[in-house]
Amino acid sequence: MHYIDSNIFIYPIVADEKTENKALLAKTLLIKIADKSIEAATSSLTWDEVVWCIKKILGSETAVKEGSKFLEFPNLRMLDVNEKVIYRAQKLIETYSLRPRDAIHMACCLENKIRDIISDDPDFDSVKDLNRITLEKTTSLGRSP
Repeated sequence: MHYIDSNIFIYPIVADEKTENKALLAKTLLIKIADKSIEAATSSLTWDEVVWCIKKILGSETAVKEGSKFLEFPNLRMLDVNEKVIYRAQKLIETYSLRPRDAIHMACCLENKIRDIISDDPDFDSVKDLNRITLEKTTSLGRSP
């Protein structure tokens, strides 16, 4: 199981895959999730980040559309951000001086016994119990689309 960070959903929406390799890699990864080549999960916090970022960059109408598409994404397990996750996030902030949203993502992973997080955010490297996989390294995961 791989945890998918919000930037993986955002790149293909805001960047042209013909000129931005990260957008192409993210799109390829999302296709692998949709076709069950990769088992993946994310948290409800990811929806918030995706919609907020798209609203800032592309406007409210696009944000609403993309938020709906995110909620209907096939074969993506949606993990709860509950009280237990928030308490663990607090401990991660105290230990690693993380930003709150990063700590929530990390806590969600750890509470669900997920050790691999796919993200281009190097802040996830500070937690020794997690293995960050960059977009460039995802080409070897799952079957090719």
